Amino acid sequence: MVSKVGLLRKIILTGLLVGVFGLLIVFGFVTVNQPVSPSRPVQIVYIPPGTAFSKVSHLLYQEGLIKQEWFLQMLGRVQRVDRKIIPGEYELYAGMRPTELLEKLVAGKVYEHSVTIPEGYTVVQIADVLDQKGLADKREILRLNRDADFLASLKINASTLEGYMFPDTYRFARDMPPEFLVRTFVHRFHEMVTPELKAQAKIMGMTLQEVVTLASVIEKETGLAKERSLVSGVFHNRLRRNIPLQSDPTVIYALEYFDGNIRKADLSVDSPYNTYKVRGLPPGPIANPGLAAIQAALYPTASDFVYFVSRNDGSHKFSATLAEHNKAVNKYQRRRRSKQSS
Repeated sequence: MVSKVGLLRKIILTGLLVGVFGLLIVFGFVTVNQPVSPSRPVQIVYIPPGTAFSKVSHLLYQEGLIKQEWFLQMLGRVQRVDRKIIPGEYELYAGMRPTELLEKLVAGKVYEHSVTIPEGYTVVQIADVLDQKGLADKREILRLNRDADFLASLKINASTLEGYMFPDTYRFARDMPPEFLVRTFVHRFHEMVTPELKAQAKIMGMTLQEVVTLASVIEKETGLAKERSLVSGVFHNRLRRNIPLQSDPTVIYALEYFDGNIRKADLSVDSPYNTYKVRGLPPGPIANPGLAAIQAALYPTASDFVYFVSRNDGSHKFSATLAEHNKAVNKYQRRRRSKQSS
């Protein structure tokens, strides 16, 4: 049986311990739970998956974001969130209190990288961008590019992702699955290609794949907004008259190596993408077109033009007859070549 004296001592000791613990907490909040330095710049801190909470606090201490490791560890245990830290990259700064840091790590407010996919980029180029930013392995994106089951899950009736990874600016957190990135691109495509555009495709007698294919060729042929529908009109005229499209970008797409100069021998390459030899559209998109190119494919400018040639300033000269076209070629291309050779 415990004596009254012993019980009293136990109560006093417990009270002292509670008091000391309370003082530590008060001390922590008053002195330790303060920003290290409000003037230090923002920094990106990466917490790998599976990192123990003790290592998280040590990492933040090493980065100069907290004054004491023990306080953050105690805070995490008291709040019972020491096992709820979400891994990833975080945008942190020394002006944040430990309580604010902990709140952000538990909430998973990870840093998102801005990724801009230019109009006319191919799947390979997009894979390069994601790889260079450390957001996805290029090889994994290219594997998904030809994964039939994955394409079917995205409602893509094609053999590759080409044409359906919509160009835009996106924000992605590190360590996101490659499938998530690709789904985001394709979801944006389905958002932008509205029911009205799909209805117009039916009016034009075109499948979605044909629209995207033609749009990709238009995208690669001109960068001028005012020319897209004119270029589209030329290609529609050629398709109706069963004239080969004779588009250099489709030939280039089929080449294993291209140094920036298309040669006469390249135009003789045996490939379904060689629209100098094969009539009609190529078998699929040659790039990922933007909305303007898709709209141009569906709303071509009516004209008699069946030819166009570069003026070497970003614009093109359009012609209705071969004689007019030959004059334009002589004016803009042959003279340029003679100047280069002189």
